[in-house]
Amino acid sequence: MAEVTKKEVEHIADLVRIAVSDKEVETYTAHINTVIEYADKLGELNTDDVEPTKHGIVLENVLRTDEVTQSVTQEEALRNAPDKQDGHFKVPSVME
Repeated sequence: MAEVTKKEVEHIADLVRIAVSDKEVETYTAHINTVIEYADKLGELNTDDVEPTKHGIVLENVLRTDEVTQSVTQEEALRNAPDKQDGHFKVPSVME
C-alpha cells in the first residue's frame, strides 16, 4: 500500500480544523505509515482455514430454556396476608 505523505497529513489536519506544527506532521506521518505497514503484514497471513467471525468472543445464550412448572397457588400466596378480600390482597387506599 502507498505511504501517507506529509502533504496528506497536513490536508487531513486542515479538514478537521486542527493546527499542527512541522514536527507534528512528521510524527503523524511516521505513525500512520507504521500502522499501514502492520495492516499490510496482516494481509499477508494465510487465513484459508480460519472461520469468519462477527465477534471476537464466542457468544452463547446463557439463559435456561423456559419450562412450565407449578407456581404458588392463590391460597398459598394469600395464606400470610394480613388482610384479603375476594381472593386478592387488600391494602389501604392511597387516594382520598
